[in-house]
Amino acid sequence: MPVVGFLSGGSSEGLSRPLVAFRQGLGKSGYFESKNVTIEYRWANGQYDQLPTLVADLLRRQVTVIAPTTPVAALAAKQATTLIPSVFALGSDPVKDGLVLSLNRPGGNVTGATFFGNLLAAKRAELLHQLVADAKVFAVLLNPKNANVELEKSDTQQAVHALGLDLVLVQASTEDEIDKSFTNLQGATALLVSGDVRFYDRRKQIAELAVRHAIATCFPYREQAVAGGLMSYGADINDTFRQAGNYVGRILKGEKPADLPVQQPTKFEFVINLKTATALSLTVPPTMSARADEVIE
Repeated sequence: MPVVGFLSGGSSEGLSRPLVAFRQGLGKSGYFESKNVTIEYRWANGQYDQLPTLVADLLRRQVTVIAPTTPVAALAAKQATTLIPSVFALGSDPVKDGLVLSLNRPGGNVTGATFFGNLLAAKRAELLHQLVADAKVFAVLLNPKNANVELEKSDTQQAVHALGLDLVLVQASTEDEIDKSFTNLQGATALLVSGDVRFYDRRKQIAELAVRHAIATCFPYREQAVAGGLMSYGADINDTFRQAGNYVGRILKGEKPADLPVQQPTKFEFVINLKTATALSLTVPPTMSARADEVIE
């Protein structure tokens, strides 16, 4: 029975729904956990420095395919082996990350699917600014332990400065640091949350802190708005995990990663949480509600 090594920088609780989608993708290729494929799970729970150790553990387990689900996990897997295929599901640009040569021709032993969560900073900043037009200073919440933090910082700075606004950089990686970050916004009245998996895991905590501190916040993923965030804009993360699971199944059947182009999102969702808007004393214009793919009441 083949063994798939599922490797994440996040937690099993935080990624419960994407994990279901990953198994659905495997099933589409004819593979079902405990029936004709085994899945070994390794979770870093935000401790990214543990990822190389977790990869080494999977290699000792002699996995057939590695499925890393964050940029740092994918880089750890690539650095550890050039022989075992790797299929990622992540929110960054895998070319800029150095994971593949190009989206159409990945080359090597790595391919996967991306939801480009970190590449939509301009659109999220624009949407948030439309709702809080009087805000002069935005903040961005970043995880300094993320391999893409400098790229995320640069993209967000460009997006916010293009709107003629100032930007405050706030960094956090632990639960306590996330709490403290909301006391260090330096006058910012609006917040952009980066696509780091740690913030996806802690989505309820961040949404509650934003309401408590009266900060209008835009997130990358629908699940974060469902958890109480004001708004979100991004691709369907579950669909990306489903695509990655399907690729893992195809590789188990004999296809080569180098021949499988990186899957990209085709649909982006704009979600508004009206309950949170009311808690923040914000009025969402009817035109904005009409543009939303989902309005949570």
